[in-house]
Amino acid sequence: MKYIRNAIFLLGTIMCFTACSRKVTETGKASYYADKFEGRKTASGEVFRQRQMTAAHRTLPFGTKVTVVNVSNGRSVKVRINDRGPFAEGRVIDLSKKAARKLGMVTMGVAPVEIKYKKKKK
Repeated sequence: MKYIRNAIFLLGTIMCFTACSRKVTETGKASYYADKFEGRKTASGEVFRQRQMTAAHRTLPFGTKVTVVNVSNGRSVKVRINDRGPFAEGRVIDLSKKAARKLGMVTMGVAPVEIKYKKKKK
């Protein structure tokens, strides 16, 4: 009986920590902005610059900092969300060219990625 009680306690503790975790991981494909968007306004009102470490995501709040990992080569970058998109099916994030270059995905154009971020406290 003691072992069952300990097992239930341990399982409950594990479930709480995994269910209550603020860390979120999302997987999918990343692409990067075409040069024609340089100097245009983003959805947040900022001017887009290819040389900044920024990105577009459909739902994350502006200003959210995310880590993007290129699953193909293991490279990672940290970017700040300042725009909405991508609007191509199957893609989860659009990156500035600087971020895409650091991930080693400029020649491919699209790469499988994992996005990691923390949910804000309510």
